[in-house]
Amino acid sequence: MKLPRTTLILILLALGLGGFVYLYEIRGATVREEINEQKQQIFSFAEDDVQSLTVKTKKLTLNLERSSESSNPKWLIKSPILAPANDAIVSYLMDLLVKGKSDRTLSTPVKELREFALDQPQATINITLKNRQNHQLILGKSNFNRRFLYAQADSVAKPDGNINVLLVSTDFANAVNRELSEWQQPVDNSQKLPGLSTPLPTPTNGK
Repeated sequence: MKLPRTTLILILLALGLGGFVYLYEIRGATVREEINEQKQQIFSFAEDDVQSLTVKTKKLTLNLERSSESSNPKWLIKSPILAPANDAIVSYLMDLLVKGKSDRTLSTPVKELREFALDQPQATINITLKNRQNHQLILGKSNFNRRFLYAQADSVAKPDGNINVLLVSTDFANAVNRELSEWQQPVDNSQKLPGLSTPLPTPTNGK
C-alpha cells in the first residue's frame, strides 16, 4: 500500500524528532549534568593543595598555616597568637571550601554589591595553595529566607562590567564566626588523680 505523500512526511518528521529527543535527553543528559556540576562547584582545589588560610571577620583576623610536620596538629595558628590549631575546626572549614557548591549565580553590577553586604562583608577567606596560587571567598549577608549567603569567589569583572554573586551554604558563616579560643587546640586538662595511700593500721596498746 502506497502511503500518501503528506503521511510519509509526517512519519519522517516524527522519526527525526524522536532521534533528536533521544540524543538530547538521554545521551546529552550525562554531559549536561557534568557541566552543571562544574558550574556549581565553588573551587576546584583539593584539601592537600592548601598551604595557608587567612580568615578575617569583624572581630578577628586569623592566620593559619599547614604544619610542616606530619604529626598532630596539622594546622598552626600564626597570628594573632602562636599556637596549635584545632584540627577539627579547621577541617570543617576546609571541607566547605573544597566541596562547597553554589546554589545559583547572579550577574550583578559592581555598584549593587552593597545590597548583598559584599562591600562590607561579614567575613573574607584568603586561600594560598602550595603552588602559590591564591583564591578568595567573600561572605555577605543571608538571602531573604536565610537559607543561603551571598558570596563572591575569585571575583573578576566580566566584559559587561558585572560581578558574579553566588548563593552558598550558611555553614560558611558558622565555620568562620568563632572566638579565638575555638580555633586553638583544646588543652588536655585531664590529670591523673593522686593515688589513695593505704592507711596504716592503727597501733593498739600492748600489741
